Amino acid sequence: MGKAIFYHAGCPVCVSAEQDILQFIPADQVEVIHLGTDKEKVKDADAAGVKSVPALVLANGNVLHINFGAGIDDLK
Repeated sequence: MGKAIFYHAGCPVCVSAEQDILQFIPADQVEVIHLGTDKEKVKDADAAGVKSVPALVLANGNVLHINFGAGIDDLK
């Protein structure tokens, strides 16, 4: 089974969500991607169905939009 991917942009909402996510999912089972510093990954997030961050893309491809910190278009 693949890893989940947690996308965020570094805002306080995103950082708080990241801390919460890492309490529930072991760090070796989730990849954390900061789209503010890893801009080339914005295309991957968009292709996965991420509409806003913070968002968690599960290993099965489902996207959980956790809260609205920034729209994906704002990060392009």
